[in-house]
Amino acid sequence: MTLLFDLDGTLLDSNGIWQQIDVDFLAKRSIPWTEAYHQGVIHATFPTAARFTKAFCRLTETEDEIMQEWRAMAYQAYSREILLKDGVASFLNRCADANFNMAIYTSCEDDLCYAALDHHKLRPYFQQILFARQLGVEKSAPEGFHTVARLLNTEPNRCIFFDDSPVACRGAKNAGMYVIGCKDPLFSSYQEEMTTLCDWYLDSFDCFTLPCNANWGNAQV
Repeated sequence: MTLLFDLDGTLLDSNGIWQQIDVDFLAKRSIPWTEAYHQGVIHATFPTAARFTKAFCRLTETEDEIMQEWRAMAYQAYSREILLKDGVASFLNRCADANFNMAIYTSCEDDLCYAALDHHKLRPYFQQILFARQLGVEKSAPEGFHTVARLLNTEPNRCIFFDDSPVACRGAKNAGMYVIGCKDPLFSSYQEEMTTLCDWYLDSFDCFTLPCNANWGNAQV
């Protein structure tokens, strides 16, 4: 089996950073943060979020300028400040000891992703790091997960995908992957949906063991 991980809100405790960036970015332009805005960007890749922000807020900046400002606001946090979710380091170490293939599939920007992984010395755990933006898809799209499986030289039903977002979990599930939902405060209102949608829902990686399941090759870590 291949273990496929989301980054923000799954491995990294970073979702709160992005909400604060949104608040600060809008406040700089005297625009209030609203739930409608939040829903427009929460599940999106950078280009989609920038396109939405430009239209929703009627900004004169280009989409590239918006993304550059977000990236500059986020880089220090990713390279120095953002913590791992509880239990992530020990879980990845156990998975590596058990010889699982591991990869990341994220909507994060590549420079931010690499900065955080290098800060926590996690990059060696992952055979590949795949970016939704580079694939030209949103993580809600099952076809993106089919492409990821192909790039990993496996089949979707040989992948276990970890993510905190219900939209991404549904995309993976519709692609035929096994899905483990990861609890994050940003998506607390979706907990009931996640427990129904996902094959497993975990509160924390701390002391987590992959459930023994014949469909998962009886693998335990």
